[in-house]
Amino acid sequence: MITVAEALARVLALAPAPRAETVALDAAYGRALLDAPATALTQPPFDSAAMDGYALREADLPGPLEIIGEAAAGHPWRGTPRPGTAIRIFTGAPVPAFYDRVEMQENTQRDGDRVTVTSPSAGRHIRPRGGDFAAGHRLAPGRRLSAADVGLLAAMNVPHIRVARQPVVAILATGDELVAPGATPGEGQIISSNDLAIAALAAEAGGLPRVLPIARDTAEDLQRALDAARGADLLVTIGGASVGDHDLIGKIAEDQGFERDFHKISMRPGKPLLSGRLAGMPLLGLPGNPVSAVTCGILFMQPLLRAMQGLMPGPRRLRARLARPLPPEGPREHYLRARLIPGDDLPLADPFDNQDSALLSVLSSADALLIRPAGDAAREVGETLDYIPLGP
Repeated sequence: MITVAEALARVLALAPAPRAETVALDAAYGRALLDAPATALTQPPFDSAAMDGYALREADLPGPLEIIGEAAAGHPWRGTPRPGTAIRIFTGAPVPAFYDRVEMQENTQRDGDRVTVTSPSAGRHIRPRGGDFAAGHRLAPGRRLSAADVGLLAAMNVPHIRVARQPVVAILATGDELVAPGATPGEGQIISSNDLAIAALAAEAGGLPRVLPIARDTAEDLQRALDAARGADLLVTIGGASVGDHDLIGKIAEDQGFERDFHKISMRPGKPLLSGRLAGMPLLGLPGNPVSAVTCGILFMQPLLRAMQGLMPGPRRLRARLARPLPPEGPREHYLRARLIPGDDLPLADPFDNQDSALLSVLSSADALLIRPAGDAAREVGETLDYIPLGP
């Protein structure tokens, strides 16, 4: 068995270089940015008022000052300024170069065409030209575009950008015991949940999941399923990757030229992880237990998908303090489902009592996967450990 760190490095080595496509900005949210042109604009393009009030000169305070005009956003004042004067101005309007401050209207008293500053504010309330960005500014690649990123690109007048094509993920659940949600399970059967959970994780990491029909435990059905997966960028199988007589994925795939990289990892849950290439396509074989499948999806599938889009692979690790003592850890790295509780400096991680790898209800209630290194000594309340946050 290999370590989690070595397994992740070998999985990431399967990632091909990102494939680019150009999209309009209205379709850019959530996509992985590869390149955006530099803007030709400066924002703001002029010194602008940061609030409603009066544009005036510091040297003329406190007044009274003659009001000689008005400026609003999109409607600049075009008169000639002179000492001892002010113009009524509104947020976003250009501030004439002659005036060096905007006094908020709450700090003034107006009498007809004259205004007096009764209590000058500390700031000048002028947003300088280029204070947001200047011509030549470029948004850095290697990021999934947020709503703020899309807004910035729009302000930069960038209508199209190059993003990574979203990897198509074929997801195949296997097993005679599985039936699709909505069906009535027969004797000895259960509802298939892993394929949909893994599809959700794939979408969360920027992939395009394609859930294949459940494959039965026969060579013929598995062969049909593998044929149906062709053309995807990644094949993820669930179940059928262990060592039982009915675990046929590895054997059937090898008959089709599957190049196996590794099969077992020193971790729990999730020991029987299969990794390699099938006809040039990366293949991950996840274990069948629900928590094991989801944990491996977070630790290996999602980083692989992010790497395929030119993003930092992760997974993101944070620190927490233990809310309860823990006994010594065994020989495998352990990912415990835990709740997070607000703490003084770091959150407190409270592992669930029952860590059975079949309990989706526990995983659904968890906020984090708390990481115990292999052979970790007993831990006391307040000691710190790494954790991986759960959820979008």
